[in-house]
Parts: sequence; C-alpha cells; structure tokens
Amino acid sequence: MARFSHLATQPERGPSDMLRWKLLDRLPGRRRARSADAAALDRVRPGVRTDGATALAEIDGAAACWIGHATWVLRLGGKLVAIDPIWSERIQGVVPRLVPPGVALEALPPFDVVCVTHDHMDHMDLATLARIGKGPTYVVPLGNAPRLTRLGLDDVVELDWWQAHTVGDLTVTLVPARHWSMRAPWTRNETLWGGYVLRGPEGTAYHSGDTAAGDHFAEIGQRVGTIDWAMLPIGAYAPRWFMAPQHMDPDDAGAAWQALGARHLLAMHWGTFRLTDEPIGEPPARMRAWWSKQALPEQRLWILDVGEARALTC
Repeated sequence: MARFSHLATQPERGPSDMLRWKLLDRLPGRRRARSADAAALDRVRPGVRTDGATALAEIDGAAACWIGHATWVLRLGGKLVAIDPIWSERIQGVVPRLVPPGVALEALPPFDVVCVTHDHMDHMDLATLARIGKGPTYVVPLGNAPRLTRLGLDDVVELDWWQAHTVGDLTVTLVPARHWSMRAPWTRNETLWGGYVLRGPEGTAYHSGDTAAGDHFAEIGQRVGTIDWAMLPIGAYAPRWFMAPQHMDPDDAGAAWQALGARHLLAMHWGTFRLTDEPIGEPPARMRAWWSKQALPEQRLWILDVGEARALTC
C-alpha cells in the first residue's frame, strides 16, 4: 500500500500508459517524422571537461561541479556534498551514459554529506553509494534509510518535508517536490521524495530532485528566503501527455526559477542518459531561448559542461 500521496504525480501513470508510450505511439503513422533541426539537436551532447577536481580544489570558497544528469558536487559550509550521485556507466546496468562523468569519483576528496532525493534508479544508484561507502552523512527522505544501511552505510539520516539536519556549518532541509517513488512495481510511493535546500555561510543552494511544475516552488521561495543557486531539471519531458505530471520542460524550469525568486538557475537532468523522446540537445536550446525571450541577464543562467566546476558567487 502506498505510504505517501501528498503532491504525488497526478494523474498516476500506470502500465497501460507505459505501453501506449513505448509501443503504441511508435507504430507507423502514430508519430510525426523528426525534422532536420530536431535530428541535428539529437546529435548534440554536453561538453565534457576533465579538470573538475582540480578546478574545485583551486576555487577559494563555495563551488559547484556538474557531474551529469542530476548529480552535483558542492562545496558549501566547509563541507563537500554529493547530490544524487551516479557514477555508474549504466542505469541499473541497462541505460548507458551518453557522456562520461568528466570527474572520476576517485579523483574527488572524501564527501562529508551525500543527499539522495528519491529512490528512482537514476537518482539512487546503489552501486555508486556502495563505492562512496562509509564516512559521509547520508541524507534521504523518509523510508529510504533501510536500502542504504543494507549497503553497510551506518550514518544515515531520514527527513520529512521541512525537516532539517545540520552538519557543522551546513544545514540540509528536505523540501516538497511533485513526483513519486518506486523501486519495483509493488513499492510505489512507499518512500518519500523531495528536493533539498542547503544553507551555508556563503549562501543557499536548492536542488529540486525530479519534479513536475507546481505551486510548491513559490512555497519554497517564501519559506526559505533568498536562494542563490537553484539546480533545476530541464530535460526528460517528452511526450508531454506522459511526462508533464512528473517532469518539467525548460519553460516550466524557467517559471519555477522565477517562483523561487532564485538568483541563478543551474540546469541539470539532460544530456547524460536517453530517458525520453525529446532530442538530446533540445533542452538547453529551449532553455536559452526562454531566457532570451525574458530578456534576463545571461550570467544568471548556468548551463555547464559535464565536469565543469564554477565558484558559487552571488
């Protein structure tokens, strides 16, 4: 029985919807032919840098490095933090990476804190968590600790929405997301999901996890106050009839950034794995087009290369 339902994906997508998307919608005559522009965008891949670990070490103060997909490494509050770490070559041994992580896990110093937003395979990668091993404090939403303790990880903190945990000068708060959880067909919504607000002396970062559009962004902005760096997903949104209740598109991400009142938008959740139907390079192109249409300062939009590290400056 589902344990959590608040802000869960509605309407729920079940096996019949998956069958329609993966099989019926691909029958001849059911899908539009891909345009030349879309085909060109599908050949686009994120840039990959290999100096991320060095750049992180050389940046004086708070910093962020995009590892790919929803994986970030932050230095904030004097702590090294990994969020939704996945360094595996494939998701659950099936879906391959399109680009390498850029920064090898072994090239990074030991983490102090590891945050996991929810239990989906592309966010809670047990193989990567086992590689990281003991040492960090692991922060997870309610119900997820047993999976980590079975790996031998003994410092695991579970949070409900709006609960916080402090490690030194870093405070980690779990905040709402409009999504769902499931590791197997019979475990839907048995564990909680969410995003994280990470506050240090240098400023405040927000990682949304997976989420659909919704009024929870305005609530987060109102309750948290100034958010300096908002990590928001811009990919995995097509087809919209299937994905809109659970994943944002670039326009949604822009609107979410505005509702949060954040200073910078750090794009994520694109270009690393082929999970949905949009061309691989379409999300950043659409995000830049939306940004330009709003006449917003270019320096506020961060679409980083994989492995790129940047100082977190306000």
